[in-house]
Amino acid sequence: MPSRHSKLAWSDVTPKHVWMTRRQILAAAGAAALVSPRDGRAGEGTGASLEPNTLEEISSYNNFYEFGTDKSDPARYAAALTTDPWAIEIGGLVERPGTYDLADILKGKAIEERIYRFRCVEAWSMVVPWNGFELRALLEQVGVRPSARYVAFQTLFRPEEMPGQRLPILDWPYVEGLRLDEAMHPLTLLATGIYGETIPNQNGAPIRLVVPWKYGFKSIKSIVRITLTEAEPPCTWNRQNPREYGFYSNVNPAVDHPRWSQATERRIGGGLFAPRIPTLPFNGYAEEVASLYAGMDLTKFY
Repeated sequence: MPSRHSKLAWSDVTPKHVWMTRRQILAAAGAAALVSPRDGRAGEGTGASLEPNTLEEISSYNNFYEFGTDKSDPARYAAALTTDPWAIEIGGLVERPGTYDLADILKGKAIEERIYRFRCVEAWSMVVPWNGFELRALLEQVGVRPSARYVAFQTLFRPEEMPGQRLPILDWPYVEGLRLDEAMHPLTLLATGIYGETIPNQNGAPIRLVVPWKYGFKSIKSIVRITLTEAEPPCTWNRQNPREYGFYSNVNPAVDHPRWSQATERRIGGGLFAPRIPTLPFNGYAEEVASLYAGMDLTKFY
């Protein structure tokens, strides 16, 4: 696997069209068992067969208000973002608090490929081949204290490079949070790449969270701070409009956004007349994560 500082790009090793058809190649070779059903899940019963969106689709249609509110603004303005060097401050209820250089964080981490369904609250979705490592690997590295119950995250605040932060769109910097058991779940990823290449700035470079059973705004981008807490941490959209955005924000077709239905979605890349398809509970990951919320009223804790 090329390292973060390798001169070889993944496209130099594996042509993109070969990467895109690798599942069919593996199946033909009788090696389909090498593809984890969990990692390949992108929908109910058919996850492994869904083709990932193209890199162009993934990197040109984004919500990243730090660069503007239009879906094309991140791709237009994010090139100005400096992502190297990069450090993350990790603190709160941990045994080894400190400011960690990203290169040091990545040492010894097994970078995996995870093909995840990704759904936004505006009822559009895509399938993204992320590269990264489980968040719990980092949390275990710094040591979680017994009193910790939640994990809080903060995005970079650098308005000279992130023009959206010069406007009072949100209460900057962007913050998010997970319950500790959600953060420690094996599906929860810290992503550093897409298609095996460095993650584009507009997609949250150099490191972002991916929580595939939740709406996309929970997957905070360009992380600079992680804090373990005992109390539920504030989250930007929940703080901005608690009636519309709950702390949990699990994908739930039975709970409508106050201004639109969440029962169906449209896949990015399908064209203007792409059919709407039913939204799956927990975005298709119910088998893996529904037990986290046993006994909870998911219409109240939305």
